[in-house]
Amino acid sequence: MDTVSFTKMEDGTKEEYAFLEPLYIQCIDGIPEMLLGLLKRMQGDRLGYQIDRYQHSLQTATRAERDGSDEETIVCALLHDIGDVLAPDNHSQVAAAILQPYISERNYWVLKHHGLFQGYYYFHHINKDRNIRDNFKDHQFYQACVDFCSQWDQCSFDPDYDTLPLEHFKPMVGRVISEPWNHFD
Repeated sequence: MDTVSFTKMEDGTKEEYAFLEPLYIQCIDGIPEMLLGLLKRMQGDRLGYQIDRYQHSLQTATRAERDGSDEETIVCALLHDIGDVLAPDNHSQVAAAILQPYISERNYWVLKHHGLFQGYYYFHHINKDRNIRDNFKDHQFYQACVDFCSQWDQCSFDPDYDTLPLEHFKPMVGRVISEPWNHFD
């Protein structure tokens, strides 16, 4: 069988879905490389900064690792801006949605809100409220997001920082994205 015969899912047979299952698994196995491909697309795209967004992401992950973060958090630091490639205006939410099945609720929340929390460092320069993040001050992951931005994200634009290469992080991405485990709303 090369393809299924149905044109509506409700008409599929047990045999056809058994045929589709390994193809779906093969697709899922390619997710780590797809995510790294999004990251690599940010190479050379400096947008006026001293380093490109690819180096920024590597630097953010390097800082997270050197601070003793767990592997999942390091991978989140590495991939935190992959949404920029697809949707710059809501990149945080896009990255969080892509990684949601593979990460903890805490890391999901941090990724989803890091763009807004990052605004603390520059919103006042563009006539926005730099303290907008305080709307979330009672949330259980508020401080985790503040720390993510202050310790790793906002300070990772340094062309002289000793940043680890992507090859160092690839195995971590493969392990974290190996199997969906977390489905929450």
